[in-house]
Amino acid sequence: MGVEKLITSKMMLPGSNRRIHSVHRHSGMAVAGLAADGRQIVARAKSEATNYDSVYGEAVPVKELAGRVANYVHLCTLYWWLRPFGCGVILGGYDRDGPQLYMIEPSGISYRYFGAAIGKGKQAAKTEIEKLKLSEMTCREGVIEVAKIIYKVHDEAKDKAFELEMSWVCDESKRQHEKVPDNLLEEAKTAARVALEEMDAD
Repeated sequence: MGVEKLITSKMMLPGSNRRIHSVHRHSGMAVAGLAADGRQIVARAKSEATNYDSVYGEAVPVKELAGRVANYVHLCTLYWWLRPFGCGVILGGYDRDGPQLYMIEPSGISYRYFGAAIGKGKQAAKTEIEKLKLSEMTCREGVIEVAKIIYKVHDEAKDKAFELEMSWVCDESKRQHEKVPDNLLEEAKTAARVALEEMDAD
């Protein structure tokens, strides 16, 4: 998972106001939209994952977690005294069925995807994702491609500077949700900048 986190102030400490959160050992969430609303959804997802673990004695399947979180998000659209969440989330995880990715929309709809994008530049990002042969890629190659897409859809004329935040859950991370290692993150950023310069030169 990769996130374009806009830097609203030069005084902001790098790494603060995270947009990617760990939900359980084997799953994590990326948030687009209102960060505070996203933290509420993440807190609920953590609670659901912990409850499942304490009742059944095993990690919650990603599909089950996505369904429970989607039901919670949908609940906020049913009553007049609640306001719908102002954010969308992408949930990624690894369970007995392998790696999985779900997108949960503010309406409470949840779909499973090979690759997904949410937020401001989602249509352009989705177009780039569709060009990739995802089934033939390794996670390391995926990290570099995600970085390239985020740099490509970022509009420097309109948008502020941004910080690239990335995490993964795969065999290389021992099926644990973790931040992408710093050396790989730097390699991805460099590759993305080079690809952007080549595109501008053309």
